[in-house]
Amino acid sequence: MPIRVLIADDDALIREGLKIILQSDDRFEVAECVDNGRKAVEYCSTNQVDVALLDVRMPVMDGLEAAREISAKTGSRTLILTTFDDDDFILNAVRYGARGYLLKSSPPSRIMDAIRIVHDGGTVMQDVALDIIKGELSSGRRKGIPDGLLTEREMEIAELVAKGFSNRDIAARLFMS
Repeated sequence: MPIRVLIADDDALIREGLKIILQSDDRFEVAECVDNGRKAVEYCSTNQVDVALLDVRMPVMDGLEAAREISAKTGSRTLILTTFDDDDFILNAVRYGARGYLLKSSPPSRIMDAIRIVHDGGTVMQDVALDIIKGELSSGRRKGIPDGLLTEREMEIAELVAKGFSNRDIAARLFMS
C-alpha cells in the first residue's frame, strides 16, 4: 500500500513539483496539497495521512505549529521541508514532534527516502540540523530541548541516518542486531 502524503507549502510551484515527483513513484500517493498549516491540520484530522510534508513559513499557520498540532492530535508523522536552516526553526521542529528536517535543496531521491524513513518510524535530519541539535544538547543553552531527548547512542544513530546510511549499515557500524 502506498504511503499517503500531504504536501503543505504556500508556493504553488513547490507543491506541484513535489506532487509530480511523488506521483512518479508507486510507493507514494499524494493525499492532498494545501497552502497553509491550518489546512494541513484540518486535513490530517479528518483523513488518513501517513506523512505530512510541511514548509516552515506559510500563512494562517506556520509549518512548525502545524507539526505540533498534527503530531499531538493525529496519527500522522511530520517532516519539515524548507529553505531555512535557522537554529530556532530546527530546534522548534524537534520540540514540536517533527520526525525530520530537510532543506528544499535536497535531491528528490533524498526527499522520497526521508518520507519512507519517517513513515517507517525513523528520523531524518539534514546534516546542518543535526549539527545544531548536537550543539544545543552538548551546551548549557539547550533552548527548550527536553533533557534526555536523545541518548548518546541515539545521537550516533542520528548522525549516520543524516549521512544517508541504511538501517542495515547503521546496525553493522554500531554492532547492533
